Amino acid sequence: MVRFGGRHFGGGHCGDASRAMGGLFRERCLMEGLVADTHAVVWYLLHSKRLSSSALSAMEEMANKGYPVYVSPISMIEVIYLVEKGKLPTIAFSKLYEAMVNHDSALELAPFDLAVIRSVAEISREALPDMPDRIIAATARMLGLPLITRDRAVSSVGVQTIW
Repeated sequence: MVRFGGRHFGGGHCGDASRAMGGLFRERCLMEGLVADTHAVVWYLLHSKRLSSSALSAMEEMANKGYPVYVSPISMIEVIYLVEKGKLPTIAFSKLYEAMVNHDSALELAPFDLAVIRSVAEISREALPDMPDRIIAATARMLGLPLITRDRAVSSVGVQTIW
């Protein structure tokens, strides 16, 4: 069993989401939790009506039960980029950063390790051409968790989506 960010990984079956690769990558699986893509987590933090009611309910349910809503490190970097481009308000990064360092928040930084990298390599560029989307989908696949996203293409790579 491996600990990351205060959560336990391993000991469960994640289906195709994670595989042992020549003994290098341990299977990891969480009993409960979600992964949120960049826009979903920003809309959640900004209380935007752009977040679907199903996505909001799922995120709130995880928070109320004390389960994590994982955010990929690439999402944090993407928010910085989108703020710099003027696509998101400056407060978006501030709120995300504050939520990530707040131990009472359900938002938790997802792992970005060899298992995620291997999972990225298993997702074709044709299926998900945008690298941040591939990394986020690969994270959900590796963890064996649903992904909060409105990107319908993600389901084609074996990731359960909620929107």
